[in-house]
Amino acid sequence: MTEVTVVDIIGYIVILVGVLFDLLGAIGLVRFPDVYNRLQSATKSVTLGTFGIMIGILIVTGFTPLGIKALICGVFLLLTAPVSAHALSRGSLRFGAKMWKGTVIDSYGKDKLGGPQIESEEGETKESKEKEDEVA
Repeated sequence: MTEVTVVDIIGYIVILVGVLFDLLGAIGLVRFPDVYNRLQSATKSVTLGTFGIMIGILIVTGFTPLGIKALICGVFLLLTAPVSAHALSRGSLRFGAKMWKGTVIDSYGKDKLGGPQIESEEGETKESKEKEDEVA
């Protein structure tokens, strides 16, 4: 019969916390209203949740080939997930995907794209609505 050590219990707790982060990220991916909020949810779950799972595997297995592979995968995820989410959100903004109407501020759109890219109540941007108001 194998014995369960304190290190194993700590590793399983870290894995459980990682799974919970991934679950919350998946719920956020379904519930959030626009691509930018969904990207934030997905990125946080990958960065914290999946990295936690990888560290938990390293704690449970130690510096075995499996543990070292988990560590390498975790570091790779930690370095690439935020960069890829940033690139996807910037590409979405440049492509014209509007932000949710409840968005408070859009500094990037105001500075780089000539006006905020926030969706209004009717589905138009606030900038185009302001231009229509100026013309009328």
